[in-house]
Amino acid sequence: MYEYAIAWEWLAFAARWFHVITAIAWIGSSFYFIALDLGLVKRPHLPPGAYGEEWQVHGGGFYHIQKYLVAPAQMPEHLTWFKYESYFTWISGFLMLCIVYYGGADLFLIDRHVLDISPTVAILISLGSLALGWLVYDLLCKSPLGRNTWGLMAVLYVVLVLMAWGYTQLFTGRAAFLHLGAFTATIMSANVFMIIIPNQKIVVADLIAGRVPDPKYGQVAKQRSLHNNYLTLPVIFFMLSNHYPLSFGTQFNWVIAALVFLMGVTIRHWFNTTHARKGRPTWTWIVTIILFILIMWLSTVPKLLTGETDAAAVAPAFQQFAGDPHFPAVKQLVSTRCSMCHAAEPVYEGIVRPPNGVMLENDAEIAAHAREIYIQAGRSHAMPPGNITDITPDERKLLVAWFESAVEGKKQ
Repeated sequence: MYEYAIAWEWLAFAARWFHVITAIAWIGSSFYFIALDLGLVKRPHLPPGAYGEEWQVHGGGFYHIQKYLVAPAQMPEHLTWFKYESYFTWISGFLMLCIVYYGGADLFLIDRHVLDISPTVAILISLGSLALGWLVYDLLCKSPLGRNTWGLMAVLYVVLVLMAWGYTQLFTGRAAFLHLGAFTATIMSANVFMIIIPNQKIVVADLIAGRVPDPKYGQVAKQRSLHNNYLTLPVIFFMLSNHYPLSFGTQFNWVIAALVFLMGVTIRHWFNTTHARKGRPTWTWIVTIILFILIMWLSTVPKLLTGETDAAAVAPAFQQFAGDPHFPAVKQLVSTRCSMCHAAEPVYEGIVRPPNGVMLENDAEIAAHAREIYIQAGRSHAMPPGNITDITPDERKLLVAWFESAVEGKKQ
């Protein structure tokens, strides 16, 4: 059992590393080609059929790049297709989803206080949502609405917000954000696999056969590529969010997700406008910062919305927390709800060492990690994962009161 748990942990690490590598390759090439495409310059000396050119310098050399909207007069012997970066990013991400969230469904996927379902049902819902998401998206794109690019994107935004809310009604906050990222990434990768690459292959085959390609194939591929352009940054946010519980483990997590999609648009608009040499719209960064501050505010569940006290999370010396009047009750709570995993020798099945090396077995350890306990189990519901130890709302309030009381005590 011990060897199995160790092997499974390393398998999860390998899948995550593989996913990061392929994502860097996909997102990097995406950023590069979008910047290249927007930066092309039309000049009179270009050969027939050429749309624009760009001169670049990198690695001690110069590159002269020309783009043909259809094809040059003579097709080259070799074409480099940028597709496997997308495919392997999705494959590695799905592999990680299977290892971490399906393999550990009771711990990471299911929160029985949100929805009491079995691991099998939860996994089927997860798989079904990813497949259904692509089908709905594809149908919308192929519908009459698809002729209006920006109208379509507005409707797609509403769909994404509804999915954000829906996932938070089904899974743990951590899993909800992860699935929202997977839902979006599935659409992006399917765009490449099902639309963009097949359409490009049709155009190439027509050219080789001496036929004039139908321009609709390029137009459709361009629209899907535009969607991928604006969805890239939110996906990165959701994939990183599992390390930051204040993003996913709070009452307004689905609203936070909705705002993240808007930040993805504002940031991308700055890059797109800059690369197209149409100026540097600094207003996009101002809007992004405002949205991010709003996210931070929502993550603390402020008094205006919930009636709770809004206090800054400051971590003074651990003696301050150990001396607080709430500490005896907190110690008992942590021993009951947390120490089966956060111990030198964890007793929870499948956990062979304390997560992140955090041990909560004595006064000094509990007080030293006061801030983490406050954020992950008090202010958010990130811990325990899936609320596997059934921590109650009143117990979370006790953790909040303990931390904030100690902080206020130090200020006085």
